[in-house]
Amino acid sequence: MAFGLSSIFVITIFAISFTNLASVSLVLARKPCRFPAIFNFGDSNSDTGGLSAAFGQAPPPNGFSYFGAPAGRYTDGRLLIDFIAESLGLPYLSAFLDSVGTNFSHGANFATAGSTIRPQNTTLQQSGFSPISLNVQFYEFNDFHARTQVVRKRGGVFEILMPKKEHFSNALYTFDIGQNDLTAGYFSNMSTDDVKAYVPDVLNQFQTIIQASPVGCLPYVMERIPVLAGQIDDYGCASPFNEVAQFFNRGLKKIVEQLRKNLPHAAITYVDVYSVKYSLISQGRKHGFKHPLRTCCGHGGKYNYNKNLGCGAKVNKHGKEVLVGAPCKDPWTYVNWDGVHFTEAANKYIFERIVDGSLSDPPTPLNMACYRN
Repeated sequence: MAFGLSSIFVITIFAISFTNLASVSLVLARKPCRFPAIFNFGDSNSDTGGLSAAFGQAPPPNGFSYFGAPAGRYTDGRLLIDFIAESLGLPYLSAFLDSVGTNFSHGANFATAGSTIRPQNTTLQQSGFSPISLNVQFYEFNDFHARTQVVRKRGGVFEILMPKKEHFSNALYTFDIGQNDLTAGYFSNMSTDDVKAYVPDVLNQFQTIIQASPVGCLPYVMERIPVLAGQIDDYGCASPFNEVAQFFNRGLKKIVEQLRKNLPHAAITYVDVYSVKYSLISQGRKHGFKHPLRTCCGHGGKYNYNKNLGCGAKVNKHGKEVLVGAPCKDPWTYVNWDGVHFTEAANKYIFERIVDGSLSDPPTPLNMACYRN
């Protein structure tokens, strides 16, 4: 699916529809963009309820810091995509797969936790990775694009809840995916060289942009895959895994350059979120995070992470269920929520570092993302 639209791709790749502005004075002369809608694609980093709608709600204590209850997100509160929506004056995105009380007038979220770019040949129960890969999300969007306009013509409440036709060409498109493609390789016993070897194939399979995170700093990777002491950097992260993520991102940046040629009507910008996340983890205490590597909600082990007893896990003791995967009392001092996902505090920190465009190529604030060359 090719977008001849004004589009932004976030994330981790904030591959956004930013413009290459000639000077600061030109930025100031232009009015901020008014996006009528956001369409998001991705994995658990931006899933606002897709996997929950398909396979069961993200259980408590997810959502307890902000929503006060599970809200389809695999974290204690808001995600990066939530902060983006807030900053643009839009409501939070409803998941495309959620049929209960949905309002798509301001956009839709096609992301589902565990999604990859490459389709998986295993089930969610077998591997932990979602069958709703990026190509499936594209199919969903294409169907959504056409059917919402048919439904809208029915009038009444349907007209109110469906996006207008012109919203699709004026919306902000965000993509936050790629991390699971790397970890899927590691979890199937591939070496870092093996994973690196299939990165070009992953990059060739998607028709738009994404960017990977520093997976070598995530407890669920470091706990499950053996790493030699000499492969741990000064901040406790696994260097081999992060080097592959950086290799992925370098390839992605080349694709962005080619996309600018192939899609002259779309303004595309690459945002280096990898650097933000690595800085957050490596210099966490400097930024107010006392626990940059340890998991807030988990149980046991070096990182308070156990793949068999995760966040919210309960065990039976003397005939009674006992919660062992309890959340920490101060999640705002943690970077990692459950060994896989960031806390709301970390997501907010990341948003605040990328919203001004200083880490974008070309450098453009989010609220100017509608402009292109």
